[in-house]
Formats: sequence, structure tokens, C-alpha cells
Amino acid sequence: MLNDFLILMRLELLQTALVFLLLFIKLGKGWKNEVLLNFIYLFLLAGIVAAFFGRHDGQLFAGMFVSSKYIFIQKTILNLGVLLIALLNYDWLRKHEHLAEFFMLLMSAQLGLFLMISSGNLLIFYLSLELASIPVAALANFDLERRTSSEAAMKMILSSAFSSGILLFGISLLYGASGTIQFEMLASNLKAGQPLETIGFILFFAGLAFKLSVVPFHLWTADVYEGSPVAVTSFLSVISKGATVFVFVSLLYKVFNPLGEISYQLLLVLSVVTLLVGNLFALRQNNLKRFLAFSSIAQVGFMLVGISGGSAAADISVTYFLLIYVFSNLAAFGVIGIIGDATGRESVADYRGLYKNNKLLSWVMAIALFSLAGVPPTAGFFGKFFLIMAGAAKQGSNGFKTLFIAIVAINLVISLYYYLRLVRAMFMDSNENPVGSVKLAAVPKYALLICVLAILLIGLFGSLYEHIRSVYQSS
Repeated sequence: MLNDFLILMRLELLQTALVFLLLFIKLGKGWKNEVLLNFIYLFLLAGIVAAFFGRHDGQLFAGMFVSSKYIFIQKTILNLGVLLIALLNYDWLRKHEHLAEFFMLLMSAQLGLFLMISSGNLLIFYLSLELASIPVAALANFDLERRTSSEAAMKMILSSAFSSGILLFGISLLYGASGTIQFEMLASNLKAGQPLETIGFILFFAGLAFKLSVVPFHLWTADVYEGSPVAVTSFLSVISKGATVFVFVSLLYKVFNPLGEISYQLLLVLSVVTLLVGNLFALRQNNLKRFLAFSSIAQVGFMLVGISGGSAAADISVTYFLLIYVFSNLAAFGVIGIIGDATGRESVADYRGLYKNNKLLSWVMAIALFSLAGVPPTAGFFGKFFLIMAGAAKQGSNGFKTLFIAIVAINLVISLYYYLRLVRAMFMDSNENPVGSVKLAAVPKYALLICVLAILLIGLFGSLYEHIRSVYQSS
């Protein structure tokens, strides 16, 4: 039992150990930020390496904690994302006086996400979700001198409390209707058409939709993204959202499979609305954080398109897309963070003529935006292609499916316009007061190059998608 505990929960134990080590370091004499950052980088890298060794399949605590090789792939993607966030925001983190506290909160939030992915019943799922949400609200307020950061934290905690209340009410109804909180038993006890189960499922669905910023549950997103530090915005946009998507897919088609017709109808409507609102609002944004906030909402819309397929291909394509999304979105946020930390400028107008003095940063941003837009041959094109194919594979009326895919294609064109608008501003527009030459430290420079190489190479190597599929089929 002890060996199973140490092996199956090794990633969670590493994160817990890091939290306590940072606490002891803070209570002692403390370390210089540069030394502490290097220590944290090594720990995060150890978490990625540890995922490749040892046993992956098993259960703990009477099925409360579930593990598989596929779950380890999902956790490794999130671990990689956190490491990239730490590398890309090196300059901001190095100068912050509360560096240890920042990573204590960040690792606590990630621990909650990992436990949520591995949860085997509704109680552990809810507690893990709260563990992941509360530290992020504190992190949103980490720009202590900025009023907007405090406002972001307040909006984050209020929206989290509201969504958690809806989710908990849904869980209560599901328990009352099915008589169990275990996922395995829940799947067999649910019966389609029961009013209490349907209402409970819709409330549960809505609670998760808040976390994913699905329209119309997205109203907190842009304000929180704009007010939070870039490192926290990156975590919210990629890590928190990615973990929720992983859980969302697993629950919909394993636990709530008897309610598949209801979930399919919800996904169809919400995917189209989310795509339209995310894309149309992104068109009119001038602040780059708000721009990427609505961009991320639109990306969730594309993920919902893939999830609506309700098959193994849907799960695989979402995981594959999220791996690409990690590199693409973090590269974009990395450039915004580096320039914002050096100059304090983060509007689209400020980026006019950026290429004149910052060629590398301009190219990184352009490649990241091309990938987010789904322009070949970047990895984003292949990611969206697999999502759309998974969504189109659902059995049904050919005319209806054609209309659905046509709407998705129109939204692809809309997104291409606003991504290229920023590219044009950087490379073609003139600026009387352009951003000066930004000195790029070695750590974030290498992290940006890793992101760019991944964006350019992942799509060209189909073996990665095949590997994810083979692991899924064997799990």
C-alpha cells in the first residue's frame, strides 16, 4: 500500500514537498531569488522526468484516487506548462520580494488540479477544485502596487464562489438522484430522462463552464486576465483551463455517458456561441491581455467542437490540441510579459513597429499567433484540424453537420483576421514612439525558442498524435 502510494502519487508528492521546502526556506534566513529560482526549476524538471518512470496504472483510497498512463500524460503537459511559465517570467519573478510565497500558492493550485484529474468521486473532485481555485485568487493580487490586481483578485474569488456554489448544488442533486458519489457507480446508476438527474447535470455542467470561461459564463475572464500579473494570467489561460478540459472530457463521456444526448445538445449550442462571442470581442480589444483573454475563450469554443464528437478521437484530439496550446499561448504571453516588465506597455498600439527594435520577440509573437489562428504549417493548424474532424465524426444529419462545420470554418476566418491585425501592427505599421530595444535574459530567451521550435515541429511529426492515441487505447 505504501509503495503504491509513493509511486502512483509521485507527482503530487513532489509538489507537496516543494511547497513545504519553500515554507522552511522562507522561515529560515531565505535564499537569493536567483538561487531559489534555479532550485525551483530543478524541482519542476524533476516532476516532468518522474512521470516517465515507475508504474502508472492503479487506484488508491478505495477508488478516490485513480491513475493511468494517459492521466500521467495530461499531468506532464501541465507540468511542462508551469515550467515554461516560470522560465518565461524569469525577470519578473527574480525581482519580486515574495517569490517563495508565489510558488507556494502556484504549486498548491497545481496540486489541486492534479488531484482533480485523478479524482474518483464527486467529493474529492470538489475539494480538489477548491484547492486549485483559492490560491489562484491570491495569485491574481500579486502585483501588490496595482489597484487593478486587487480588483482582479476580488472578481476571481467572487466568480469562483458563485461557480462553486452552482457546481456543489449540482453535485447534491446528482447524489440524491443516484445514491452515490463514486464515478464508477454513478455511470451505472444514472438514467437518461430523469428530471432530477438532468437538472443536477446541467448545474454541474454550468459550474465547470464557469471555470472554462464558456459563454455566457465568461464575464469574469477579461477583467481578471487584465488585472493579474502575466505569470498568473498564463497559468489561468493554459494550466487551469487545460486541467479543467481534461476532467470535463473524462466526466462527460465516462461518468455522464447515459446523459450523452443532453450534453451533446449543450455542447453544440455553447461551442457556437463561445466561438462567436470570443472572436467578435477579440476584434475590438486594444489591451493585449484582454485580447488574449477573448482569444482563449474562442479557443475553448474550438475545444468544445472536438469534445462534442463524444468518441475516443475527441479525447485524443483535445489532449493533442492542449499540448500545442501550451506552447502557442505561453509564447504569446511570454512576449507580452517580457515587454511589459521592461516598458510597462501592453496595448496593440504600443506594438506598432515592434519589429524595428525587437526582431526576435516579433517573430516569436507572430509564430505563436499563427499557431493560435491555425495557419499551416504551424502545429495549431493540425490541432484544430483534429478537433474539427472529431466534432464532425458524430453521427447525425449530414445537413446539420455541414452547417455546424461551416459555422466553425467562418469563425476560423474571423480569428485569422484579428491575429493578423497584430502581426501587421508589429511588422508593417509605423509608430512615432516605438518600443525600444528590450534586453532579453538568457532564461526567457531559451524558453521562447523552445516554444517556437515546438510550434513548428509538433505538427510535422504525426508520431506524437499516434503515441497519445496508443496510450489512450491501452489505458
